[in-house]
Amino acid sequence: MRSKDGRTTKDGIRIYQDSDFAGMHAAGALAATILDDIAQHVYPGQTTGEIDRLITEMVDTSNATSATIGYKGYQHASCISVNHVVCHGIPGDKRLKDGDIMNIDVTVILDGWFGDTSRMYVAGKLPRKAERLIQVTHDSLMKGIEAVKPGNTFGDIGHAIQSYAESQRMSVVRDFCGHGLGQVFHAPPNVLHYGRPGTGPKLEEGMFFTIEPMINLGRPETKVLADEWTAVTRDKSLSAQFEHSIGVTSDGFDIFTLSPAGKFHPTYG
Repeated sequence: MRSKDGRTTKDGIRIYQDSDFAGMHAAGALAATILDDIAQHVYPGQTTGEIDRLITEMVDTSNATSATIGYKGYQHASCISVNHVVCHGIPGDKRLKDGDIMNIDVTVILDGWFGDTSRMYVAGKLPRKAERLIQVTHDSLMKGIEAVKPGNTFGDIGHAIQSYAESQRMSVVRDFCGHGLGQVFHAPPNVLHYGRPGTGPKLEEGMFFTIEPMINLGRPETKVLADEWTAVTRDKSLSAQFEHSIGVTSDGFDIFTLSPAGKFHPTYG
């Protein structure tokens, strides 16, 4: 039984109250709905800047706030990471080509709660090798989520993701990780997508955090471009990412960012 007034663990991880789950569900559902609604606007010839403009409108008309506009100087309501961009791709004037894959990442603030989620999209026809990468990345996330329950550790989550991705001859990015959230954007813990079973802080009911593995077809190394945001694979191999916001329950997990329209996977499977 956890404290009803909330507390912080020795690792600096906040334990939220039962009543806080409702706020996270509302924020998560809004972020997921925006990603559902943007799917029809992803097609060859479209620009990532126009996609971001539409997302900005969706946030504004939902009486919510973008968590990323103004965050450390960032000026967009989304990150859009195309092909070999791992994360933090900046929307702009570049037009999408047939077969381009991309991760669109959105974080909203609704009534003080943060909803953070990302998923993969394809412009036009999905290439076979990209399709397999996207599927493995999606399944890696879900295997990580399945490791979430009180008494397990964050190392168990990372190990579940890493062991599956590497069994599929793909690599896990080490340079970026998931994070705690709730009434703040980023907080302890760092949620690594690799690791050893039984290591790291123990999971407790009331913890809120993201799991957001980035999986590469090639090697795991990344580099950040001169804009100080865009991270790319060093070997220019394709990269994919999926992200959910999670709450730990008494017997497992609660996913706050499920797709209301069932569109979390780009083939809507």
